[in-house]
Amino acid sequence: MSDSAHISKTLSFWLRHRPDAAGIELDAQGWASTDDILRALGKDHSTFDLDQLLDVVEANDKRRFELSADLDRIRARQGHSVEVDLELQPSPPPAVLYHGTPERFVDTISAEGLRRMARHHVHLSSDALTARKVGARRGRPVVLVIDAASMVDAGHTFYVTSNGVWLTESVPPRFLRVAS
Repeated sequence: MSDSAHISKTLSFWLRHRPDAAGIELDAQGWASTDDILRALGKDHSTFDLDQLLDVVEANDKRRFELSADLDRIRARQGHSVEVDLELQPSPPPAVLYHGTPERFVDTISAEGLRRMARHHVHLSSDALTARKVGARRGRPVVLVIDAASMVDAGHTFYVTSNGVWLTESVPPRFLRVAS
């Protein structure tokens, strides 16, 4: 794993799940001090500066992180298991969304639907290719097609993050099918 990928994974862990592991604090909206992050990263990487952090944020293909305009704060855009309010507003989704998962989970998902598990929301994408890539991270991928339009009609709420990830509380089984 490249150093940049390792740092990206470390940032994801700290900013989504365990800020205490780095000795940092997240505010109510999930922001951490960039200086605190640089200090924490400096413990394992003797010299780590803002330019390197900017490179890691920019190089992340999923755009998982965002920096404040003044570069004083950083946060993960979604995927938190710690309590944060990303201040997302409900947004009408496209008629169809997608979710990628390893093949071994398909039977359970077909029976129980998609659940957020330890995260705040279920993550969905607007295209099948992205979903396939997500599903491939932990095994042979299967793409699920989500009938988002029918979910909205049934009263479900959707949000979209600044990097284009669609979020919802859950997806009941009747609103999903395996892509052909």
